[in-house]
Amino acid sequence: MLVLFETAAGYAIFKLLDENKLNQVDNLYQDFESPEAASKIVKLKHFEKFTDITEALAATTAAVEGKLSKSLKKVLKKFVDKEVQDKLLVGDSKLGSVIKEKFSVQCLSNTAVQELMRCIRGQLDSLIAGLPKKENIAMVLGLAHSLSRYKLKFSPDKVDTMIVQAVCLLDDLDKELNNYTMRCREWYGWHFPELGKIITDNVVFAKTVKIIGTRENATATDLSDILPEDIEQKVKEAAEMSMGTEISENDIFNIQQLCDQIIEISNYRGQLYDYLRARMMAMAPNLTVLVGELVGARLISHAGSLINLAKHPASTVQILGAEKALFRALKTKKDTPKYGLIYHAQLIGQSSARNKGKMSRMLAAKAALATRVDALGEDGSFDLGTEHKVKLEARLRMLEEGNIRRISGTGKAKAKFEKYHGKSEIMQYPAAADSTLPSVGKRKRSDSSFEEQTQIKEEIQEEQETAPASKQKKKKIKEEHMDIKEEAQEELPEVDIKMKKKKKKKQQLEQDESKLESDTTPEVGTPKLEKKKKKQREGDESNLEFETTTEEVEAGSSKAEKKKRKKQVQDAALAEEPVEPQPQTHQKKKKKQKAIVEAE
Repeated sequence: MLVLFETAAGYAIFKLLDENKLNQVDNLYQDFESPEAASKIVKLKHFEKFTDITEALAATTAAVEGKLSKSLKKVLKKFVDKEVQDKLLVGDSKLGSVIKEKFSVQCLSNTAVQELMRCIRGQLDSLIAGLPKKENIAMVLGLAHSLSRYKLKFSPDKVDTMIVQAVCLLDDLDKELNNYTMRCREWYGWHFPELGKIITDNVVFAKTVKIIGTRENATATDLSDILPEDIEQKVKEAAEMSMGTEISENDIFNIQQLCDQIIEISNYRGQLYDYLRARMMAMAPNLTVLVGELVGARLISHAGSLINLAKHPASTVQILGAEKALFRALKTKKDTPKYGLIYHAQLIGQSSARNKGKMSRMLAAKAALATRVDALGEDGSFDLGTEHKVKLEARLRMLEEGNIRRISGTGKAKAKFEKYHGKSEIMQYPAAADSTLPSVGKRKRSDSSFEEQTQIKEEIQEEQETAPASKQKKKKIKEEHMDIKEEAQEELPEVDIKMKKKKKKKQQLEQDESKLESDTTPEVGTPKLEKKKKKQREGDESNLEFETTTEEVEAGSSKAEKKKRKKQVQDAALAEEPVEPQPQTHQKKKKKQKAIVEAE
């Protein structure tokens, strides 16, 4: 039975002399207390040494991943495949399964084998004669360093911890630089306060203070390397009439030392920014193209690493950095924030206020895709980022112009340009404000109802006019009948006197009725209504024909409504008209007339 033992210097193959020792695992360490005792249990069969540290690292990483290295395959082909008849003792079960599949050799790996490997490692120097102790220690140390570097990251360019540290240091430098410049401006402002208003750039201000010193030296110094000509002239003029206090040389020396610190920190900040930009382009090129170096580095720093950022969905990337506002909005049941760190990206800064939310959502979606490609993709190109950026810029132009179309080139629809109505800036005096009459809008609203009421009144008046005409016809017919009866009575002298009396009474009653009717008919149309009729007829003679035609057309559709309105108007007219009580004599005459008709 053979034993495969792995070392930092190479592969060793031992032959187990006493197989019964595997059954006595508890007392196995006693047999390896001395080199002589260990040589009685195991014997070195072959030792395959690594040529260099790279081969050792390749073999070790292959064993960690459960694969066979090239050097191990050579050893197994030479010795194990020919001589192994029973089993091969292996320390790793994964490696044993791979050897079994490749060479069809039975491999054994259990607690007894692990204890045997531990005992062999204790007496390794004596068991392997061709391996010095110092060389073995050096190989172990070198392999440990190489393997730890391999486990940390497969590629040194993908170390995102450097980006996290660099962006944090950049933020700290910005804060310190701001504090130093404000202190320098305030300190030197007691001596030369006008200089702070003339020069706005902090670094240029520090360089100017370092060169000038006191304000008396401003006129004699040359500032053309730092300042343009017009600003240099202003500085020299202000130095001659400055209102600042006098300070000593020691004070100026300390202020100049502070200016040196500001200049050095600003230079180091520029170098650090260049380093961060280069590292971001090497590690996350697509994300850098989309959102920029600083925003991408801050997103990676906030997430912890590039892999963690790739695991986040687009909605989380959108509000990353605004956790306080998010939880406060959820607690108070208000609107959640639309953007976090991604707000400082160039695409969102270019958009208007109403489109910032849309652009942040679209940019977060594309940034999430770009992050996954950068973290898990093998190709280090930034083609995906540039393609997405072009699409987002086109989408932004469409949103700003107000023309929403498809982003792809397949859409054939042209943009629809709406008419532009410019509002005049010239104020006009409202002439309608001078009149005290009601506004035109109210008249227009009541025109339709007023016309309907006038039409109904005209119809009632026509009916009232036709009513007396029909009564006059009845009167004529009655009078003709009376004339005929009188002629017949003259021709017939033998008629009784009683009949003559009845006829006379009847004639009198009819005459009284005609008088009463002539008296009552003008009561229906009051003088006020007659005046209104005349005015309406005089003013609307031209529109009578058109109204009559429209009334005939609409008669079939809205007869019921017109009848209701007629009744309402009639009731209103009758309520306004004074009703004269009929005399009792008229009622008596009617009763007599009915009795005469019944008798006939």
